[in-house]
Amino acid sequence: MKEEGSRDQLQKWCKWKSRVSTEASSSEANPVSSYSSILFKLYGNVHPDGYYFAQVNVGQPPKPYFLDPDTGSDLTWLQCDAPCVRCTEAPHPLYRPTNDLVVCRDPLCASLHSGAYECPNPEQCDYEVEYADGGSSFGVLVNDVFSLNLTTGIRLGLRLAFGCGYDQLPSVYAPPLDGVLGLGKGNSSIVSQLHNQGIVRNIIGHCLSATGGFLFFGDDLYDASQVNWAPMSQDSTKRYSVSSAELTFGGKGVGIKNLDVIFDSGSSYSYLNSQAYRAIISLIEKDLKGKPLKEAKDDRTLPECWRGRKPFKSVHDVRKYFKPLGLSFHHGQRVRTQFEIPPDAYLIISSKGNACLGILNGTEIGLQNVNLIGDISMQDKMVIYDNEKGAIGWSPANCSRPPKSNTFIM
Repeated sequence: MKEEGSRDQLQKWCKWKSRVSTEASSSEANPVSSYSSILFKLYGNVHPDGYYFAQVNVGQPPKPYFLDPDTGSDLTWLQCDAPCVRCTEAPHPLYRPTNDLVVCRDPLCASLHSGAYECPNPEQCDYEVEYADGGSSFGVLVNDVFSLNLTTGIRLGLRLAFGCGYDQLPSVYAPPLDGVLGLGKGNSSIVSQLHNQGIVRNIIGHCLSATGGFLFFGDDLYDASQVNWAPMSQDSTKRYSVSSAELTFGGKGVGIKNLDVIFDSGSSYSYLNSQAYRAIISLIEKDLKGKPLKEAKDDRTLPECWRGRKPFKSVHDVRKYFKPLGLSFHHGQRVRTQFEIPPDAYLIISSKGNACLGILNGTEIGLQNVNLIGDISMQDKMVIYDNEKGAIGWSPANCSRPPKSNTFIM
């Protein structure tokens, strides 16, 4: 299944540059009379684990795989015994592929490439996905059965396309998982394929907590009238972004406006461009004067940490010393939607008992002017990506308690 010498010839794509194809999936529609939803339980945390994962059951008979849910990339892939050239530590045996390959000229293959692309082997679709943190996966697209439980109680076995990754280059902070669950806007994403088969609406949502949370596809697990909505950026067909944001501190604007903001569940921490980051650091340090906190320069957990008179046990011990941050999104005339970031959603407690800032300088790590909302700042909120209406929404939620449904995928 491996095409020797083809790696350097492939058109590469990255989570910031994935192309959205306008062509539909070639999969046949599944005879389900109406849309439903699919619910996954999430495990993990921002700190100390640094990642979340969902269990997805693939194959016949179905076998469990732990996948990183990533709204910043399209393609779902599993570490694969094809055989594997380079694979990372994983909780389960490598996926053993079937011979059901996605051919090179399939529309799903086209959606992973920009413009014209070559087919050195017409019988298979090679892919290479590169991530902003330096990790990558190389392999071929295959079809296999995903065992999915609808919230109506119906259990389906659906044939979906995904990556059989037999050559992985891990990032420095690569989690020990079986692969990635791509939740981006492209046609290769699992939810797009399910939507094209008539199973769910093209809507993704997640709710992250300090102990896990839940992920869902579809629209019957929330009340849209209780959600704060902001339109997705019209000039971004590749990522979940909202434009025209103003940064706030303690409920007041700080003079940093017109920020473009990406929502990315594949990132543990949040990132601001240098100007916004320096402004926040300055405001926090000024606000901490006279309070019983001092900079902890010896703590290298994150770039900015503070110690108290005694070690903190949880963020609840220190939140009273910090003001809330926020992003105020402007859309339409005098319409604003506020995304609040309380101290619980931007601080962690290090192993030394210090409070550390979970918002980092994105410009310093190569994100240039990108501002990114990661897992830490989406905790205790239901965040919804409505690809049909072109909007991103959020509302406060108890993410430790999933919405009522007939079943989970465990």
